[in-house]
Amino acid sequence: MALRIKEAGMGFLLDFHYSDNWADPGKQYKPAAWKKLNNQQLQDSIKTFTRLTLLALKKQGTLPDMVQVGNEINHGILWPDGRVKNLDTLAGFLKAGINSVKSVSSNIRVMLHIACGGQNAESRYFVDNMLKRSVNFDIIGQSYYPEWHGTPDSLRNNLTDLTARYKQDVIVVEYSQRKREVNDIAFSLPGNKVKGTFIWEPFSWGETFVDKQGNTNAHMATYDSISKQYHIRLPLE
Repeated sequence: MALRIKEAGMGFLLDFHYSDNWADPGKQYKPAAWKKLNNQQLQDSIKTFTRLTLLALKKQGTLPDMVQVGNEINHGILWPDGRVKNLDTLAGFLKAGINSVKSVSSNIRVMLHIACGGQNAESRYFVDNMLKRSVNFDIIGQSYYPEWHGTPDSLRNNLTDLTARYKQDVIVVEYSQRKREVNDIAFSLPGNKVKGTFIWEPFSWGETFVDKQGNTNAHMATYDSISKQYHIRLPLE
């Protein structure tokens, strides 16, 4: 997959879930092989797994442009140890992953991805506590799904505050519904600090581009318009 991405001239975002299964705010379970490890051993495992993965990609000439150290991690990672209530432990896990990324290439941009698109207080709590614990990262990633994260105005208010409050860039790294509104909000904010929007599973989940017979629908035309108006390639440095 990485080879196909690079051959197509696309940017490559790699998302580490640090789990045997899909990780999201409702489930952040340790890999079975890590289940009995203590705090230091978990940090070492994160470091080793992250570094070896990236070195393998580097060897074939397909290093990612961006890495997520965890997927939708506002409730933490590697439960129960790394639940968000255990802020020091969580920060230690994230620093272990980030340090491994930067040890392979300082050009890779690191994202902390939280699922709080319309929740400003929760977003600030997470970011503030990670910064307070010296977690160094480049991008604040947000998921935005209206059924969980509120109205487009909530998204606008949150992104407006985050881009003004923090030096990090922001990306709406998961969304499906409200396609035009999400992009209009993201790219109309002052400061040009929202660097992109990533639609989630447009061919199989949520507000898809195709029907069950594989025929494209009007959402495809919406993206033609959005791409022409807002297309931005994220700088690597």
